[in-house]
Amino acid sequence: MRIFISTGEVSGDLQGAMLVEALYRQAENQGIPLEILALGGELMAAAGAKLLGNTAAISSIGIVESLPFIIPTWLMQRRVKAYLQDNPPDLFILLDYMGPNVPFGQYVRKKLPQVPIIYYIAPQSWVWSPNDKTIQEFTEITDLLLAIFPEEARFFAEKGVKVKWVGHPLLDRMAKAPSREATRQALGLDPEQPVIALFPASRYQELKFHLPLICRAAQKLQEKVPDLHFLLPISLSEYRSIVEEVVKQHQLSITLLDGRAIEVMAAADFAIAKSGTVNLELALLNVPQLVLCLVSPLTMWIARHILKFSIPFMSPPNLIVMENIIPELLQEEATVERIVQESLDLLLNTERRQKILVGYQKMRTLLGDVGVCDRAANEILAFQGSSRQI
Repeated sequence: MRIFISTGEVSGDLQGAMLVEALYRQAENQGIPLEILALGGELMAAAGAKLLGNTAAISSIGIVESLPFIIPTWLMQRRVKAYLQDNPPDLFILLDYMGPNVPFGQYVRKKLPQVPIIYYIAPQSWVWSPNDKTIQEFTEITDLLLAIFPEEARFFAEKGVKVKWVGHPLLDRMAKAPSREATRQALGLDPEQPVIALFPASRYQELKFHLPLICRAAQKLQEKVPDLHFLLPISLSEYRSIVEEVVKQHQLSITLLDGRAIEVMAAADFAIAKSGTVNLELALLNVPQLVLCLVSPLTMWIARHILKFSIPFMSPPNLIVMENIIPELLQEEATVERIVQESLDLLLNTERRQKILVGYQKMRTLLGDVGVCDRAANEILAFQGSSRQI
């Protein structure tokens, strides 16, 4: 069996790698010879996928920010499409990465109509723009949706999509996280020292907007709580020199760690993080957090005044329960003063921290049970088997 998986960004590479591992594990259990080809990143390659292109570092958030990546993405997809045309897989899996993946799925549906398409982790526009054109395009290309949220499953089932709810894959990842005590010992941290984890970016543009602001806030926090210790995991090795330079400019003492994001989360008392998958990971480890979301002023102006972009929340934990579990600072709200104020309160206010933990528990009940990736893999293998019989 030959399966092709298309995803992008650091988070897609992570979740893709977990799926690849589960597919090989379940295929071996069932005696199914398996080859996985992919558009993804180094984690997927390490899990056993043969990469046809690396998409982990060519992603962005925002309108203007995405422009430099249009041509590289198009060229990569054109090359991969030509390969798939000559070497069609038995099954095509689209994982998140809505912008490139939906058109990719349309291509497969048109040029390789015999190849079934499974979508894993649907475009999140179903939350904030349920009547968007993308939703219709998504339903037209999807033979099976492996949903990660119950409400997502219900929404697309009502649209006529065949759906299986498997739960959220981060449950599997975070279930393996080390304890706070073990992590602090491994990192050489005092068990009682207050630790703040900093997660400025998984994309270059996010790094550019978030890191200098976070560093200025860290300076102020250090002045107010002198024994604070800061940890910052670097999501991609090519970002290290940029991060080091910005940290040096602000004369901060921050421990930089290549990868090791889970360990940083496990060791932290509190986190300042950009909006994205990391918010959910922190929530699953019961770490109170402040969420920042910044894009270029032009992107924000276009979103507000032309696209009329408006959603109740930005971070996954808040979106899952549609409640304000964790504070979010969007664009001009994200000032040094506000970040410092919120951070001190979330670090030191026991009552507010407890309220967040209660919210996390409510969120956790909506994510399913551990074993998500194996359930997804079994659904994929079973679907491929049934499609072959047909």
